[in-house]
Amino acid sequence: MSEKSGKHPVFLVPVDFSADAEEALIKACQLADCMKAHVKVLHVVHDPGDMPGYYATIAKKKYLGRIEDTAQEMLDEFVKGVVKKNPDVKHLKKVEKILVVGIPVTRILQVAEKTNAEMIVMGSKGRTGLKHYMLGSKSEQVVRLANVPVLIVKTPK
Repeated sequence: MSEKSGKHPVFLVPVDFSADAEEALIKACQLADCMKAHVKVLHVVHDPGDMPGYYATIAKKKYLGRIEDTAQEMLDEFVKGVVKKNPDVKHLKKVEKILVVGIPVTRILQVAEKTNAEMIVMGSKGRTGLKHYMLGSKSEQVVRLANVPVLIVKTPK
């Protein structure tokens, strides 16, 4: 039982639809099965300057529409795909999906606080070289700024 809320613990899993995000979701669900926790899958809608048109590129078959609608479809498909590939991870079928708009690190921390998350579980999709040195990765920023434990999950090589 969660000391924070008196209910089952909540694990927040921010996803960007990458392989590392998939691994993080699977790991969070495996842990949730052991700890009777709830898993909330979060996607932050953004169109960053270093990767403009991200949603349009991924959803190029789609008609023009609201970016939030496209992102919601992508989130639904992402979770559905992870469930299909991992039928043995029962908790995957019970996740709650959350979609918000904003700057990823800021919104991850805000949603973690709002949902009383006891842990953030996220993939490591690190940058390399100068970009990494100057900007830092989202996962590193979350680790530095979060008020709760953060588990970083990497895709097996």
